[in-house]
Amino acid sequence: MKNTLKERWIGLIAGLICNAFGNALSIAGNMGSGVWSASAVNLHNWTGISLGMLLFCIGVINAITNQILIHHWDGKRFFGEVLFVMFFGTFVQYFVRWFNSIGVNTAPIIWRLILSCLGIALFCVGISLYQRANIVMHPNDDTTNILRFMYLKGNATASQLLDFLPPLIVSGIAYFPTGRIDSINLATLFSIICNGFIIAASDRYIWPHLKHNFRAKAKTN
Repeated sequence: MKNTLKERWIGLIAGLICNAFGNALSIAGNMGSGVWSASAVNLHNWTGISLGMLLFCIGVINAITNQILIHHWDGKRFFGEVLFVMFFGTFVQYFVRWFNSIGVNTAPIIWRLILSCLGIALFCVGISLYQRANIVMHPNDDTTNILRFMYLKGNATASQLLDFLPPLIVSGIAYFPTGRIDSINLATLFSIICNGFIIAASDRYIWPHLKHNFRAKAKTN
Protein backbone atom coordinates (compact mmCIF):
# COMPACT_ATOMS: atom_id res chain seq x y z
CA MET A 1 0.00 0.00 0.00
CA LYS A 2 1.42 3.36 -1.07
CA ASN A 3 1.44 6.47 1.09
CA THR A 4 -0.67 9.58 0.54
CA LEU A 5 0.89 12.53 -1.26
CA LYS A 6 0.79 14.55 1.99
CA GLU A 7 2.77 11.86 3.82
CA ARG A 8 5.30 11.70 1.01
CA TRP A 9 5.79 15.50 1.05
CA ILE A 10 6.36 15.40 4.81
CA GLY A 11 8.94 12.65 4.24
CA LEU A 12 10.64 14.71 1.54
CA ILE A 13 10.87 17.92 3.60
CA ALA A 14 11.92 16.14 6.79
CA GLY A 15 14.49 14.11 4.88
CA LEU A 16 15.94 17.14 3.10
CA ILE A 17 16.39 19.09 6.35
CA CYS A 18 17.77 16.09 8.23
CA ASN A 19 20.23 15.30 5.44
CA ALA A 20 21.46 18.89 5.17
CA PHE A 21 21.73 19.17 8.97
CA GLY A 22 23.72 15.94 9.21
CA ASN A 23 26.03 16.81 6.33
CA ALA A 24 26.71 20.23 7.84
CA LEU A 25 27.47 18.68 11.23
CA SER A 26 30.00 16.26 9.72
CA ILE A 27 31.61 19.09 7.72
CA ALA A 28 31.84 21.38 10.78
CA GLY A 29 33.25 18.53 12.88
CA ASN A 30 36.04 18.21 10.31
CA MET A 31 36.78 14.56 11.10
CA GLY A 32 35.65 13.20 7.74
CA SER A 33 32.51 13.53 5.66
CA GLY A 34 30.60 11.46 3.15
CA VAL A 35 32.70 10.18 0.27
CA TRP A 36 30.93 12.21 -2.42
CA SER A 37 31.52 15.44 -0.49
CA ALA A 38 35.13 14.38 0.02
CA SER A 39 35.60 13.83 -3.71
CA ALA A 40 34.37 17.38 -4.40
CA VAL A 41 36.80 18.79 -1.82
CA ASN A 42 39.73 16.93 -3.37
CA LEU A 43 38.74 18.00 -6.89
CA HIS A 44 38.61 21.57 -5.59
CA ASN A 45 42.15 21.27 -4.24
CA TRP A 46 43.32 19.92 -7.59
CA THR A 47 41.49 22.19 -10.03
CA GLY A 48 40.74 25.33 -8.02
CA ILE A 49 37.11 25.25 -9.15
CA SER A 50 34.74 26.40 -6.38
CA LEU A 51 33.40 23.68 -4.13
CA GLY A 52 29.81 24.79 -4.71
CA MET A 53 30.19 24.52 -8.48
CA LEU A 54 31.79 21.08 -8.19
CA LEU A 55 28.99 19.81 -5.94
CA PHE A 56 26.42 21.09 -8.40
CA CYS A 57 28.23 19.55 -11.38
CA ILE A 58 28.57 16.21 -9.58
CA GLY A 59 24.84 16.33 -8.86
CA VAL A 60 24.02 16.98 -12.53
CA ILE A 61 26.28 14.09 -13.58
CA ASN A 62 24.49 11.85 -11.08
CA ALA A 63 21.13 12.96 -12.47
CA ILE A 64 22.24 12.09 -16.01
CA THR A 65 23.53 8.72 -14.79
CA ASN A 66 20.13 7.98 -13.31
CA GLN A 67 18.46 8.51 -16.67
CA ILE A 68 20.81 5.90 -18.14
CA LEU A 69 20.16 3.44 -15.30
CA ILE A 70 16.36 3.60 -15.66
CA HIS A 71 16.65 3.12 -19.45
CA HIS A 72 14.41 6.02 -20.47
CA TRP A 73 14.11 9.80 -20.27
CA ASP A 74 12.20 11.06 -17.22
CA GLY A 75 12.29 14.86 -17.38
CA LYS A 76 10.41 15.36 -14.11
CA ARG A 77 12.91 13.18 -12.29
CA PHE A 78 15.92 14.88 -13.90
CA PHE A 79 14.93 18.51 -13.34
CA GLY A 80 13.59 17.74 -9.86
CA GLU A 81 16.93 16.28 -8.84
CA VAL A 82 18.85 19.26 -10.21
CA LEU A 83 16.53 21.57 -8.26
CA PHE A 84 17.04 19.48 -5.13
CA VAL A 85 20.82 19.94 -5.40
CA MET A 86 20.41 23.72 -5.50
CA PHE A 87 18.23 23.86 -2.38
CA PHE A 88 20.28 21.26 -0.54
CA GLY A 89 23.47 23.30 -0.89
CA THR A 90 21.78 26.39 0.56
CA PHE A 91 20.63 24.50 3.67
CA VAL A 92 24.07 22.93 4.17
CA GLN A 93 25.82 26.33 4.01
CA TYR A 94 23.40 27.81 6.54
CA PHE A 95 23.81 24.95 9.01
CA VAL A 96 27.63 24.91 8.66
CA ARG A 97 27.76 28.62 9.54
CA TRP A 98 25.54 28.00 12.56
CA PHE A 99 27.60 25.03 13.80
CA ASN A 100 30.82 27.03 13.42
CA SER A 101 29.27 29.95 15.31
CA ILE A 102 28.61 27.72 18.34
CA GLY A 103 32.12 26.27 18.26
CA VAL A 104 31.68 22.80 16.78
CA ASN A 105 34.73 23.31 14.54
CA THR A 106 36.95 24.17 17.53
CA ALA A 107 35.74 21.48 19.94
CA PRO A 108 38.19 18.83 21.25
CA ILE A 109 39.02 16.19 18.64
CA ILE A 110 37.09 13.38 20.34
CA TRP A 111 33.92 15.48 20.39
CA ARG A 112 34.41 16.48 16.75
CA LEU A 113 34.73 12.81 15.84
CA ILE A 114 31.56 11.94 17.75
CA LEU A 115 29.66 14.85 16.18
CA SER A 116 30.91 13.99 12.68
CA CYS A 117 29.73 10.39 13.08
CA LEU A 118 26.40 11.63 14.49
CA GLY A 119 26.06 13.90 11.46
CA ILE A 120 26.60 10.94 9.14
CA ALA A 121 23.95 8.93 11.01
CA LEU A 122 21.52 11.86 10.73
CA PHE A 123 22.00 12.31 7.00
CA CYS A 124 21.43 8.56 6.56
CA VAL A 125 18.07 8.96 8.32
CA GLY A 126 17.28 11.85 5.98
CA ILE A 127 18.20 9.78 2.94
CA SER A 128 15.92 6.99 4.14
CA LEU A 129 12.99 9.38 4.53
CA TYR A 130 13.10 11.05 1.14
CA GLN A 131 14.07 7.86 -0.69
CA ARG A 132 10.92 6.26 0.67
CA ALA A 133 8.82 9.35 -0.13
CA ASN A 134 10.29 9.30 -3.65
CA ILE A 135 8.96 12.64 -4.87
CA VAL A 136 12.36 14.12 -5.55
CA MET A 137 15.75 13.53 -3.92
CA HIS A 138 19.44 14.22 -4.23
CA PRO A 139 20.44 12.54 -7.52
CA ASN A 140 23.17 10.52 -5.82
CA ASP A 141 20.65 9.06 -3.40
CA ASP A 142 18.35 8.29 -6.31
CA THR A 143 21.27 6.39 -7.84
CA THR A 144 21.51 4.16 -4.79
CA ASN A 145 17.72 3.77 -4.80
CA ILE A 146 17.77 2.65 -8.44
CA LEU A 147 20.71 0.31 -7.87
CA ARG A 148 18.99 -1.13 -4.80
CA PHE A 149 15.64 -1.94 -6.40
CA MET A 150 16.46 -2.46 -10.08
CA TYR A 151 19.81 -4.20 -9.84
CA LEU A 152 20.52 -5.46 -6.29
CA LYS A 153 17.25 -7.06 -5.13
CA GLY A 154 16.55 -4.44 -2.43
CA ASN A 155 19.96 -4.65 -0.72
CA ALA A 156 20.61 -1.16 0.76
CA THR A 157 24.13 -2.01 1.96
CA ALA A 158 25.30 -3.32 -1.41
CA SER A 159 23.88 -0.30 -3.25
CA GLN A 160 25.69 2.10 -0.90
CA LEU A 161 29.02 0.28 -1.25
CA LEU A 162 28.74 0.23 -5.05
CA ASP A 163 27.88 3.92 -5.08
CA PHE A 164 31.02 4.70 -3.03
CA LEU A 165 33.41 3.45 -5.72
CA PRO A 166 33.35 6.47 -8.12
CA PRO A 167 34.07 9.18 -5.49
CA LEU A 168 36.80 7.08 -3.89
CA ILE A 169 38.42 6.66 -7.31
CA VAL A 170 38.15 10.40 -7.96
CA SER A 171 39.77 11.23 -4.61
CA GLY A 172 42.52 8.74 -5.36
CA ILE A 173 43.20 10.29 -8.77
CA ALA A 174 43.27 13.80 -7.24
CA TYR A 175 45.93 12.64 -4.79
CA PHE A 176 48.62 12.23 -7.48
CA PRO A 177 48.82 15.87 -8.63
CA THR A 178 48.22 17.35 -5.16
CA GLY A 179 49.94 14.86 -2.86
CA ARG A 180 47.08 15.11 -0.35
CA ILE A 181 43.64 13.74 0.39
CA ASP A 182 41.29 15.94 2.41
CA SER A 183 37.89 15.38 4.07
CA ILE A 184 38.58 11.67 4.45
CA ASN A 185 39.13 10.65 8.06
CA LEU A 186 37.76 8.29 10.70
CA ALA A 187 34.20 9.51 10.21
CA THR A 188 34.48 8.75 6.47
CA LEU A 189 35.37 5.16 7.33
CA PHE A 190 32.33 5.10 9.61
CA SER A 191 30.26 6.35 6.66
CA ILE A 192 31.59 3.70 4.27
CA ILE A 193 30.96 0.87 6.72
CA CYS A 194 27.67 2.01 8.24
CA ASN A 195 25.68 4.07 5.71
CA GLY A 196 23.83 1.14 4.23
CA PHE A 197 23.08 -0.41 7.62
CA ILE A 198 21.81 2.89 9.06
CA ILE A 199 19.58 3.56 6.04
CA ALA A 200 18.15 0.04 6.21
CA ALA A 201 17.54 0.39 9.96
CA SER A 202 15.90 3.79 9.41
CA ASP A 203 13.59 2.22 6.83
CA ARG A 204 12.49 -0.21 9.51
CA TYR A 205 12.38 1.92 12.66
CA ILE A 206 12.09 5.63 11.69
CA TRP A 207 8.48 6.26 10.66
CA PRO A 208 7.93 2.70 9.36
CA HIS A 209 4.51 3.71 8.01
CA LEU A 210 6.33 5.58 5.24
CA LYS A 211 6.84 2.84 2.66
CA HIS A 212 9.12 2.76 -0.37
CA ASN A 213 7.08 4.53 -3.04
CA PHE A 214 9.57 3.45 -5.70
CA ARG A 215 8.91 3.72 -9.40
CA ALA A 216 11.23 2.47 -12.09
CA LYS A 217 9.29 3.67 -15.13
CA ALA A 218 7.43 6.81 -16.00
CA LYS A 219 3.67 6.51 -16.35
CA THR A 220 2.33 6.02 -19.87
CA ASN A 221 -1.13 6.59 -21.29
